[in-house]
Amino acid sequence: MLINHPLLGPRDAQEFTYLGDASLINRPDWQAEDAEQVFHDYLYLRDNPAGEHRELWYHEQGDRSWLVVTRNTLTHEILKVELARDVAKAAGKAAK
Repeated sequence: MLINHPLLGPRDAQEFTYLGDASLINRPDWQAEDAEQVFHDYLYLRDNPAGEHRELWYHEQGDRSWLVVTRNTLTHEILKVELARDVAKAAGKAAK
């Protein structure tokens, strides 16, 4: 499987490490009143979708970038690849 890296072009998927659902970018507020329950759900409850899914991939054997890959889990077709930092910025979660 080839992942079309936004900066480096097509790369073999073996250069990357799959890290799970891209919703991990949306880390809950640890100071919230219900933080314990929210973090439990964040860490342990996962969907297992069939079809289009946004995933977090780490370019371990390359430039060490984090990517959000939109992939069809049935066909393995990659529909979109974005830098995770751009996805986080668009969601208002800029790195501090």
